Amino acid sequence: MKALCYGSLNLDHVYHVPELIRPGETLSVLSVEQHCGGKGFNQAVAAAKAGLSVTLAGCIGPDGEIFRKICAQVGVDTTCLSQVTTPTGNAVIQVSQRGENCILLYGGANREVSCAQIDRVLDQFQAGDLLIVQNEISHLPYLVSTGAARGLRIAINPSPMDPDITPDLLSAAQWLFVNEVEAKQLCGTTRPEDCLPQLNDLCPGGSVILTLGSDGSCYRGPEGTFYQPAFCVQAVDTTAAGDTFTGYFLACVLSGSSPEQALYTASKAAALAVTRRGAYDSIPWKDEVAQAQLSLADL
Repeated sequence: MKALCYGSLNLDHVYHVPELIRPGETLSVLSVEQHCGGKGFNQAVAAAKAGLSVTLAGCIGPDGEIFRKICAQVGVDTTCLSQVTTPTGNAVIQVSQRGENCILLYGGANREVSCAQIDRVLDQFQAGDLLIVQNEISHLPYLVSTGAARGLRIAINPSPMDPDITPDLLSAAQWLFVNEVEAKQLCGTTRPEDCLPQLNDLCPGGSVILTLGSDGSCYRGPEGTFYQPAFCVQAVDTTAAGDTFTGYFLACVLSGSSPEQALYTASKAAALAVTRRGAYDSIPWKDEVAQAQLSLADL
């Protein structure tokens, strides 16, 4: 079984601010950093750091060669990564002193993914392989429908939500990952007892994983419904927390862990990630997660 993460790569410009800026306001930043990110890149790195052998597909511009270097360092295969003339996607990220963030995305090369490229990449995979997707590249519906037709097992993180995210697209998911924002958009509520059944109806042949930040995470699938409390940490930057969780959860279940065990490990990895600044560079390695001594939040 091979794993393919087909998604975005962004050069992140991170501004640390006292508070997230409001309309009409001018605010002096505390500091500024640049990082490599993008949900596709982050999830591929997280899966690799968790021990999964993974290939990253997508598009970068002439300014994006740094991504290949980092992938080589963490063990992500980039043979399916294409260079185009459009600049690499980028993000402007505000991070408050409480660890909250807000993000502006420029699609750039991520919007240059073509149906022909998708076909060429998927030709290298077969039925039973894993396809991990998000919603920051062009032609997502074609990617998902083609992958499903070829028998790939599909993990979908429908972020950010837009008109491409339809019930038909989500029905192909074997694993559907949503946070509280996406749950509210899809179901009108974030109450697990209300939205988990609705989300499961969207992917009746799959499982739903709902992340709720400091309120923990939930799983609903053929094995049952499970809840995982969050870990107690001091958050400094939540930028890649969800991507860390997704990559670790998939790596765990594909290595034979139960959904309960995968929730625990993914939550622990995400908790470590939010204690560090940055995107991919905040994602912990498997050994770090195993050795970390963290306390669970009170139920």
